[in-house]
Amino acid sequence: MSKKLAIGDKAPIFSGTDKKGKFITTEDFLGKKNLVLFFYYADGSPICTKEACAFRDTYSEFAVMGAILMGISSDSVESHRLFSDENHLPFILISDSTGGIQEMFGLSKTLGLIPERATFVIDKEGIIRHIFSSQLSAQRHVEEALRGLREIQNDEVIKLQKNNMG
Repeated sequence: MSKKLAIGDKAPIFSGTDKKGKFITTEDFLGKKNLVLFFYYADGSPICTKEACAFRDTYSEFAVMGAILMGISSDSVESHRLFSDENHLPFILISDSTGGIQEMFGLSKTLGLIPERATFVIDKEGIIRHIFSSQLSAQRHVEEALRGLREIQNDEVIKLQKNNMG
C-alpha cells in the first residue's frame, strides 16, 4: 500500500470512467478548479447514500465556490449510473474497480475489508489542502470539504491583497 497522503502533499494525477462512461482525468482541472474528492465504500449502502445525498443537497455551494466534486468507489460504471439516477446526484462519480486510485491516496481498509471513507480538498495547483476521514460521520464530510474550500478562498484573498499592496 502507498503512503497515506497528507496536507501539503501533491495530489496524484489519476483518470477513470465516470457514471456516463466518459473518461475523466484530474489533469484537466489543474490550474483551473479546486477539487473535492470523496472516497466511499459502496453505492446504495446506508451511510454512503446519506453522504452522497448530503453532497447533493449542498452541491450549489460547491459550484458557487468553483469546485469540482467527485465521488470515488470501487463500484462499476453501471452501478454508479443507477445510484446517481436514483438519488439525483449532479456530480461526477468515478469507478475505481481496481482500487488503484484509493491506493494512490494511501487509503486503508477497516478490518481489512471496508475501504476508508475519506475526503480530500485539493487546490488548483494540485496541493492537498484539507483531509477528513471518518467511516460513520457522513454529513461531516460535507462540512469539512466546505471548510477546506473556504480556507483556500481566504488564502487567495490574502494573496491578492498582498499583491495589490506591493
